[in-house]
Amino acid sequence: MAGILHSYVLSALLTLHPFFVSVTEVKQNTKDKSLEISCKLFIDDLEKALAAHYKTPVDLSAAQKKDQNDKWIAGYFKQHFQVTINGQAYTAEYVGYEKESEAAWCYLQVNNAPASIKKLEISDNLLYEQFESQINIIHATVNGERKSTKIANPVAKAVFEYQ
Repeated sequence: MAGILHSYVLSALLTLHPFFVSVTEVKQNTKDKSLEISCKLFIDDLEKALAAHYKTPVDLSAAQKKDQNDKWIAGYFKQHFQVTINGQAYTAEYVGYEKESEAAWCYLQVNNAPASIKKLEISDNLLYEQFESQINIIHATVNGERKSTKIANPVAKAVFEYQ
């Protein structure tokens, strides 16, 4: 009986413990010579990171603050998310964000990406300053070949190599 109670209490505690994860999808668009990037984060986690970064409360649900939120997210991503292709740094331009249930989808694009990508490096330390246990999952598709990896705070770099 004590074992069952212990298991129940442990299970209840584990369900109360939050987890911190983001998922990023990077897709090569050979027609447009670009990389299309979408990053899914929990809204409350992103709001907390932005509030700490800009030292002011942030509400991503407030429609009247959409322009300001876009500026803040763009600046935050510029500092915490970088792309290097074949050894050369590229700018990931912020496109916008949208909410989906408890998540925020943030969109970026790398323009003038080379057609032949042999090595793709993603530096992603989104939310690392707020959450020691942050995990960022990254999927990258180049020339139709999809590769995935997981990085966990403090590791911030993912490297994908293609033929």
